[in-house]
Amino acid sequence: MKLLIVGATGPTGRELVAQGIALDHEMTAAVRQPDQAGLPESVRLARADVMDAASMAAAVEGQEAVVSSLGTRLSRKPTTLFSEGTRNLIAAMNQAGVRRLICITGIGAGDSKGHGGFLYDRIFLPLLLQQIYRDKDRQEEIIRDSGLEWTIVRPGMLTDGPRTGQFRPLVDLTGIKGGKISRADVATFILAHLKDRASYGRTINLIY
Repeated sequence: MKLLIVGATGPTGRELVAQGIALDHEMTAAVRQPDQAGLPESVRLARADVMDAASMAAAVEGQEAVVSSLGTRLSRKPTTLFSEGTRNLIAAMNQAGVRRLICITGIGAGDSKGHGGFLYDRIFLPLLLQQIYRDKDRQEEIIRDSGLEWTIVRPGMLTDGPRTGQFRPLVDLTGIKGGKISRADVATFILAHLKDRASYGRTINLIY
């Protein structure tokens, strides 16, 4: 499959790229600075910035699916990276006729708020992540209203652990507080569900 990764130079994005290559997908990475990407030579590099709609339109052209792994540094300042960047990405996909979108947000967004565990819900989210997750809430709403064949993936606390395949994909978090998952397992789940029509229009929480 011709697959575009947005956020390909982040730790989860790099895992998606590596596993995608191993599965023989035709990988394209949307990156702001191709000369500093440090990605495998087999990956096509598209100079693009999610905040620049025209550059995203060029990156999306000719793709069959898009995975968004957008991330940003911790900050207590308001941000629109996730919402406006996703709005530009969706516009580019519509222009190019690309229908399939998988987007990574995180437990703590939308109706998963309050399910991150004590430290996450009481300390990390209000003190460090509040503005980021407010924008991720907006991002998820934009995706749901997009009309695309979308799946939102919300991982628990991300680790650099190995791929295990022993994770739980959950729609309902009732009674669940906290949970971790490796970036490798998040990538495994996403790449296994690129063509899974049963996952279209669903929000899936991933934890061990």
